[in-house]
Amino acid sequence: MTFELEARQRSLQGSGASRRLRREKRVPAIVYGGSAAPLMIDLDHNDILLNLRKEAFHASVLTLNIEGNRQSVVLRDSQMHPWKPLVLHCDFQRVDTTHVIHQRVPLHFINADIAPGVKIGGGNVAHILNDIEVSCLPQDLPAYIEVDLKNLDSGHAMHVSDLVFPAGVKPIRHGDEDPVVASIPARKGGAESDEGTDAAAAT
Repeated sequence: MTFELEARQRSLQGSGASRRLRREKRVPAIVYGGSAAPLMIDLDHNDILLNLRKEAFHASVLTLNIEGNRQSVVLRDSQMHPWKPLVLHCDFQRVDTTHVIHQRVPLHFINADIAPGVKIGGGNVAHILNDIEVSCLPQDLPAYIEVDLKNLDSGHAMHVSDLVFPAGVKPIRHGDEDPVVASIPARKGGAESDEGTDAAAAT
């Protein structure tokens, strides 16, 4: 999925200028990174709000069309009003197709219903992570990483090292850590408890 946003360059800054932009249904934003100087821009509010609701938007290389000047960027931050559906500010970072980037991408869990720990053991999948940070070239950035739970049994967990990553994509791990992605906790009072109950009932 590709995303292109129309943006305008802006010169005024400060809280007063930002309030005026928001009254005009525009969102103040900044573009930084690379060899160029940071650039202040503003975006159509409804356009950015709709895109922020799309999962892939947060894990994609975006195109900013700033008055005819197209730049490849990733979304680094967005600030929302505490309770209103109102975008207050966005930060974008320029990317270079020849340089590796670090970006968080969502995890998509599949086959939970046929996992032995669920289908046979009657357990429930606990999602420990919902996204993961990866490193790759911008053009290799995946929209998501798939987590296949088809072999996960009760009392077991899937770790980052168990995941399959696309070519050119690597998880960012610190030292020897291997975080848990998902698990199916063993049910309290499992088979042994059931046997004990049956034995007690027979006496």
